[in-house]
Order: sequence, then structure tokens, then C-alpha cells
Amino acid sequence: MTTPIRSPAYFATLLRTAGWLPPIMLAGLLIGFVPPGADARTVRSAHAYDGVWNVVFFTRTGNCSSSNSAPFTVSGRRLSSAGGGKVSGGISPAGIVAVRISVGRSVASGSGRLVGNSGSGRWSGIITGDRCSGTWHATRG
Repeated sequence: MTTPIRSPAYFATLLRTAGWLPPIMLAGLLIGFVPPGADARTVRSAHAYDGVWNVVFFTRTGNCSSSNSAPFTVSGRRLSSAGGGKVSGGISPAGIVAVRISVGRSVASGSGRLVGNSGSGRWSGIITGDRCSGTWHATRG
């Protein structure tokens, strides 16, 4: 008996259609997917983004500070704080990022992509009691 191999897109469509998995969680699930037959280049690229990244957040909606910055550390496929706040998340070998940040009672989630030494994406959350959202830009080094 053989089990058919399904692509990440198949599962993404299935889960979104079911309506029970927010996109940020879906991105987190897909980060761990490694296709059958992945070669050494894929394994090496898991460390292509290692280092400290300075991330600047820009608020587009809500009553939050217009911009803030925070350093993140990328190590392999994991994101963590490089100072201040709690950061958790992951990154795929292709640079797709899903992250959750909390500082005190403020919590935000974001997603986006890193390419080379820079990246960008979107974020949303509740910052000091106000619902806010915006964009982010990151640079390594």
C-alpha cells in the first residue's frame, strides 16, 4: 500500500478551505515541510539567513507608535530575540518567515520574506491595548 505524496499547496488549500487555520499558523506549518528528495543545497540553505537582523516596524493602522525596531536572531530555521521581548518563529529555506513577538501585554504576529541581506512583510497585533497593523523591513548585520 502506498500513500500519495501531497504538496504543501494541497494542504494549504485544504486547511484554508476548512476555515480553521489562520494564515500565520499555516505559514508556520509549511516552514517545517521538506520535499522528498531534498538535496544538500536545500539543507545548506536552511542556514543562509543566520545572523542578527534589525527589524523596523511601521504602523499603518491603529493608535500605535509610528515605528519601532527590534533585533532578531536567525539560527537555522528558528527566530529568537536578540534583545528585548520574547520572539518565536521560523524561517523556511526559501526565506519565508512567520514570527510572534510579545513584550509585556503587547503581542504581535508577522509574516514575510527574507532575500539576501534584507526582507519585508506585514504584521498585526495588540500593542498596549490598541489593535494595530503595518509593515516591517529587516536588514542583516
